[in-house]
Amino acid sequence: MSRGDIVLGIESTAHTFGVALLRGGREILADVRYVYRPSRTLGIEPREAAEHHSRVAGRAVKEALDKAGISMERVDAIAYSMGPGLGPCLRVGATVARFLAIYYRKPLYPVHHGIGHVELAAQFLGMRDPLVVLVSGGHTSIVGFSGGRWRVYGETLDITLGNLLDMFAREAGIPFPGGPRVEELASRGGRYIRMPYCVKGNNVVYSGLLTYATGLIGKHRLEDICYSLQEAAFSSLVEACERALVQLGKREVALTGGVASNNCLFAKMKELEGLHGVRVDRLEKRLNDDNGVQIAVVGHLYLASGADPCPPDEAIVRQRVRLEEVEVPWRE
Repeated sequence: MSRGDIVLGIESTAHTFGVALLRGGREILADVRYVYRPSRTLGIEPREAAEHHSRVAGRAVKEALDKAGISMERVDAIAYSMGPGLGPCLRVGATVARFLAIYYRKPLYPVHHGIGHVELAAQFLGMRDPLVVLVSGGHTSIVGFSGGRWRVYGETLDITLGNLLDMFAREAGIPFPGGPRVEELASRGGRYIRMPYCVKGNNVVYSGLLTYATGLIGKHRLEDICYSLQEAAFSSLVEACERALVQLGKREVALTGGVASNNCLFAKMKELEGLHGVRVDRLEKRLNDDNGVQIAVVGHLYLASGADPCPPDEAIVRQRVRLEEVEVPWRE
């Protein structure tokens, strides 16, 4: 392994089919994404999304190689998102990765999608031992590294923060994806409507908040409902994060995942800097969203650590797999 090794990462957990080429673990040579847009307002239809991924997969790989100006022979390893995610979508990415690994005789590394978000933030923000708050449609977790694995010290006990925003948006008739549009509406609100607020230890609960907020549709200005929904949801998450931060004694906090791009949430998280003297940061929006870079980053870490690659015939997908189940050989 050399510092200039190039890893091809494939992301296909949900609506995005992404292919990235990364050199030396930090230099992005190419970052190509094709995003499935639902034909209806009900959110992602797994089979439709998988059909989309199948149509664009070959084009995405070729485009990434062309942008990087290299051939597959120059690639040193291949990594793919093995889960968690939507089964049909995951299988498309895994199939492409297995084919490339076999045909070009490249080492293959299955990557946990959530660890991709976590390590991308830690590596690109230059954080050595952060508390990571991972918030997206598939994750709402407060994690830290300990004993050879990323461990969850707080999480949602029901629906994720991303699902909360998207599910509310559907009920309110707001087009998919709902999160960014809820944020935009909330920025025009300002009157707080009392909402359920549920923190249990280091964990949060959002289903009651969703039920209550949807019951207010038509009774108050939608802008004020969105504003209040965000205030309650984000404040509870920051409180849970603060508890984990104090318990673990971490000095850095990374906010990552699709919802990390929400400016209201980030502003609330930044308040921890003054309260606890810690550094709080996030990546640019493009890297918060699902992308092949996050998969390539972890692939490079596996390669650099000397971890054994996965035989292609054992490179499966897992729709449900927690961060704690994955050993991390590149961290002490």
